[in-house]
Amino acid sequence: MACAFGGATLLERVGAAPRLVGPYIERRATDHSHWIEESGRFTNRVLQELDRGDTVPRLELPTWAGAREIEQVTGGKKPIAVHLPDELRAAIQAARPGDVIDLAPGIYRFTGAALQTPRGGTEAAPITVRAEMFGSVTLEFDLLEGFLVSAPFWQFENLVVRGVCANHSDCEHAFHVVGPAHHTVIQNNRVSDFNAHIKINGSDGRFPDNGRIANNTLTNTVLRRTANPVTPIDLVGASNWSIEANLIADFIKGAGDLTSYGAFTKGAGHGNKFVRNVVICEWRLRGAPGHRVGLSFGGGGSAPSGCRDRKCVVEHEDGLMADNLIASCSDEGIYINRSPRSRLVHNTLLDTAGLYVRYPESTANVTANLVDGAIRTRENALVDESDNVSTGLWALYLGSHPVRNLFADPETLDLRFRSQPKRVSGAEATHDLCGTSRPALSAAGAFEDFATCQRDGVR
Repeated sequence: MACAFGGATLLERVGAAPRLVGPYIERRATDHSHWIEESGRFTNRVLQELDRGDTVPRLELPTWAGAREIEQVTGGKKPIAVHLPDELRAAIQAARPGDVIDLAPGIYRFTGAALQTPRGGTEAAPITVRAEMFGSVTLEFDLLEGFLVSAPFWQFENLVVRGVCANHSDCEHAFHVVGPAHHTVIQNNRVSDFNAHIKINGSDGRFPDNGRIANNTLTNTVLRRTANPVTPIDLVGASNWSIEANLIADFIKGAGDLTSYGAFTKGAGHGNKFVRNVVICEWRLRGAPGHRVGLSFGGGGSAPSGCRDRKCVVEHEDGLMADNLIASCSDEGIYINRSPRSRLVHNTLLDTAGLYVRYPESTANVTANLVDGAIRTRENALVDESDNVSTGLWALYLGSHPVRNLFADPETLDLRFRSQPKRVSGAEATHDLCGTSRPALSAAGAFEDFATCQRDGVR
């Protein structure tokens, strides 16, 4: 009976990529005789090699995406100069609309309580915490959450933020944006070694809508030894956030369910968008067991108590994913879970299990994507699909990757075209990953000419 059940379940899962079927076979083979266990491990290795190819760790993150030194805009009030950790705490407590808190170069270490924002700025006069030059200021947080933002119109710019907790469960968030903290801006920061680097959620029925997360590098230097959620951008219930031009990499969960996401929006919010991001699930950190998903509307689902409507009939509505590059994921590059009217346009997925839309509440317009893998639906999800280039599952089981082969060397992210991809017209995205205006007949996928990204970066 157990063998029959296992066989039926396996047949159900054969609609998935080899990288998903292999671990399942290995798990089913455990606690059996030695030869069955060895056969399971061997089968998994073969399927991984057919589907994933080279899994050698890379030493450096791409330099053309994420945070970097940029020309500063000056003007407005004279900055409030800060030189010590206690001075930063005091400046945040005393801040008024229009203040610019400017940290002097150096390393600032914090323990104990989070840095809380007692009052907000205004649309015309936000409150800013910044380093004048990116890379000159490092904040080391040995605390559960670094900045606890609970008031509107705060901005954080040009900071390097590191979690330094000995116990990974003690470094949850670098930024926690809650309740009335609408119009928060987090831009051009490098943040590393947290479980959920940027956490956004409601409080007392209020949600921090209309925020922006742009041009940040969010990564980890080691796998996270925690059973807590590991998702560099974890957004629950808030609406109308723009998440754009970030580099998100190496988010490996090493305990609990071993499942992590690069970023998701869920909890019955609406109108959030992921645009021109580079998501690399495994780059310097490779080979760990578990499941890494790139971008998601819906994530793994939400408890009703955390949802905007206290029901979560749907996880997210009217979301946009456009011009993103998603690579090197053990599971799906894009996953849509109970999220109606999702628009997935001009994305490039390489070395992932593909694009997956699930459950009857989900509807998606899927247009002009390059998918090194399959586009799949399940459990009565509805997809309107046009002008995509994807790979049939049968080809993956034969080790064939025609989409991957469009590029010079996808394993090192040298994504110059070896041969031209399909050209399409009328897609929603007007600018590509590199910021180039799209011509009337534009290339499927995230960019027209990767050399532009290499030269000018993703801004």
